[in-house]
Amino acid sequence: MIVVLTGAGISAESGLGTFRNVGGLWSQYDLEDVATPQGHARDPRLVLDFYNARREGARAAAPNPAHHALARLTQARDDVLLVTQNIDDLHERAGARDVVHMHGEIMRALCGACGHRWPAPERMAPTDTCPACAAPATRPDVVWFGEMPHHLDRIAEALDRASLFVAIGTSGSVYPAAGFVAEADAAGAETLELNLEPSDTAGAFDAGRYGPASEIVPAWVDDLLGR
Repeated sequence: MIVVLTGAGISAESGLGTFRNVGGLWSQYDLEDVATPQGHARDPRLVLDFYNARREGARAAAPNPAHHALARLTQARDDVLLVTQNIDDLHERAGARDVVHMHGEIMRALCGACGHRWPAPERMAPTDTCPACAAPATRPDVVWFGEMPHHLDRIAEALDRASLFVAIGTSGSVYPAAGFVAEADAAGAETLELNLEPSDTAGAFDAGRYGPASEIVPAWVDDLLGR
């Protein structure tokens, strides 16, 4: 089984900024204010407006060659689990199958009262009510700092069975994803990092390929599929 983990670096070439982009959207806000449950409780309008802007940016972005290459891989092989830390939908729009969003999805809404999920509207407001329980507790269906990532049991099971683990466009600094390479290695998997430059955990991988994702990811997929 092949487990592929993608991070913000794979979407950067589609114009979606990473946490570390100087002058980017994230750098204009204190993450305590816009990416925590406490920040949402203090100022829900600020938080929802922040994610409205991120949703607008994601809608305007297009999948790049790295997204399309991974989609091709998931279509060609049935033993690939594509896990992403990204909340955009570029993998799906490129045609990838069964994407596991461990940090949630910006294109979906979540009721903080009853847990109901539904497709997010173009813009969300604090007065929006849940279509299931009518509570005015609408929030983005994303994992904020201090919250538990999604699908960890499924990911752990896949890592335990993996023969190959590949991390693409990740910083290696955000846990639990940063620990996946160690889990895969302990299970006997080969490990590979594909990144613009070596990550914080580069030394934990068996090998690495470095450069723009739109170049190195299609080349790696071609090698894997024998093309």
